[in-house]
Amino acid sequence: MGLGSILMSDEGFGVRVIEALEQHYEFPENVSLVDGGVLGLNLMGVVAEADYLIVIDVVRNKGVPGDFYRLSGDAIPARVRAKNSLHQVDFLETLTLCQAVGKVPETIVLGVEPEDMVSLSVELTPTIKERIEPMVERVLDELKRLNTSFCRKITGRSGR
Repeated sequence: MGLGSILMSDEGFGVRVIEALEQHYEFPENVSLVDGGVLGLNLMGVVAEADYLIVIDVVRNKGVPGDFYRLSGDAIPARVRAKNSLHQVDFLETLTLCQAVGKVPETIVLGVEPEDMVSLSVELTPTIKERIEPMVERVLDELKRLNTSFCRKITGRSGR
């Protein structure tokens, strides 16, 4: 699941990673690629039905723009609160509500330190755009850890 607003420069990183995965890879039926955007609590159904959840987003951790992070367990709430972004607060509330109904997936947050989250732009900064492919590889590594199969799409001249 990619989170973020594609209208706020690097804030759209998670969604752009999901787009790259959709464009270049095929996954089995039990894997869903979700553009979570800034839907927050509206994602509760998607989150509650998952056994495993890989979330891709920007994470402010006072690092250098482009630094990668892998968060799990108790580290997730602390970093989500630190971001001060409405969609991340809503995402934390979504996980909390799922816990209340007894269905919280094993969750991993894969993040990148943003460079610009305030400019109105549909373009990622060059630093963060260069992080899309390495983040795709991190997502694929998590899927391998879960023994999930996938394959690279074969594209030919016909565009198929």
